[in-house]
Amino acid sequence: MKYLVGISRVVVGVLFIISGFIKLNDPVGFSFKLEEYFSPSVLDLGFLVPLALAISIFIVIFEVLLGVFLLVGFQRKFTVWSLLLMILFFTFLTFYSAYFNKVTDCGCFGDAIKLTPWESFSKDVVLLVLIVILFVGRAYIKPLFHRKTSLGIVLAAGLLCLVFAYHVLNHLPSIDFRPYKIGANIQEGMGVPEGAPKAIFEYAWKFNVNGEEKVIVTNGDYPTVDGEFVDVETTEIQKGYEPPIHDFTIEQEGVDYASDLLQEDKLVMVVAYDLVKSELEAFEKVKTTTDEAIRKGYKVIGMSASNEEQTSGVIADHRLNFEFYFTDETTLKTIVRSNPGVLVLEKGTILDKVHYNDLENLIFKE
Repeated sequence: MKYLVGISRVVVGVLFIISGFIKLNDPVGFSFKLEEYFSPSVLDLGFLVPLALAISIFIVIFEVLLGVFLLVGFQRKFTVWSLLLMILFFTFLTFYSAYFNKVTDCGCFGDAIKLTPWESFSKDVVLLVLIVILFVGRAYIKPLFHRKTSLGIVLAAGLLCLVFAYHVLNHLPSIDFRPYKIGANIQEGMGVPEGAPKAIFEYAWKFNVNGEEKVIVTNGDYPTVDGEFVDVETTEIQKGYEPPIHDFTIEQEGVDYASDLLQEDKLVMVVAYDLVKSELEAFEKVKTTTDEAIRKGYKVIGMSASNEEQTSGVIADHRLNFEFYFTDETTLKTIVRSNPGVLVLEKGTILDKVHYNDLENLIFKE
C-alpha cells in the first residue's frame, strides 16, 4: 500500500497540475465549455452561465493547487477529500456526456489534447481508482517539507496562478493550441489530405417479406429483396478524417466570400463573436488600428455572429471604415479569445493576432 500510494500520489498530483495549467492558459475557452454544460440541453443550469468565467478560473486554480497540495503533502485530509469529491463529480459528468452524447469534448485538457466522451470517462475512472487508493492509504501521505515551507510553496503557487490568469485574460493564451494560431494557414487547415480515412456507415434495411419483418445489413448498397421496403437505420461505425478547421465561412447575404478573401495579400480581420458582449470602448482603438491598416493597403473586414442591426450600430457609433460579415459564433470564439480581437493575414496565413488590449503591438506587413 505504501508504494501504491506513492505512485498514485505522483501520477495524480502531476496530472492535476498539468491539466489545470493547460486550462489556466485559456480560462476563457474553458468557460465556453462550462457554458455548454450549463445549457438547457445538458444540465439546464442557465443561472450559472453569467458566472462561467469566474467558475472556470476558480476550478482550474483549485485543480493546480490540489496537485501541489498532494505532492508536498500539505493538508492531507482536506486534499484527499477534495480530490475524491471532485473526481466523483467529473466522472458522473463525463459518463453523462458520453452516454447521452451531450458534449463531444469534455475540455479536460483544453485544446491541447482532444478526448472523445468515452475516452474522458475512461480517464476519470482510472483517476478515480488512483484517488481511492490515496483516500484509503492517506496515512502514507507524508509531508515533504516543514509546515511553514509547505505553506510558502502553496501560497507561491496560488499567487503565480492568479498572476498568470490575469495575464491571459487581459491578453491572449500564452500557448495557442488551436488551429488558428499564428503561422497557421486557414485554407490548409480546411483541407482533407489525400488518402485520409473516410467515414464508414452501416445500414440496417427493414423489409416486409410475406408479412414478416426482415432486416438486412449492408455498408451502403441497396439490397435486392423480394419484399416491401419499410425503413433504414444508419450507424456510423468508423469516423472519417475531420479537418482541424471546419464550418469556416465569411458570409454576406447568404453568399460565402471566404475563398476570395483568403486569397488577399493584405487582410485584417476584426473578430467580435457577439457585439452585445463586446468591449465596445475597444472599438475606438480598433478604428485607429484599422484606419492605419487601410492606409497601408490592407483590406479590412469585420466578422461577427451578431445581426445586421447590431453591426450597423457599431459601425455608425465608432465611424468604422469596414463592413461586417457573418461567421458562426463558435468558430469566432475559437479563432481568438478576445471580443473584439484583430488578426493580420497574408493569403490565408495568420501573421499576427492580438487582444484588444494589445492593438498597438499589431504588426503590419510593409
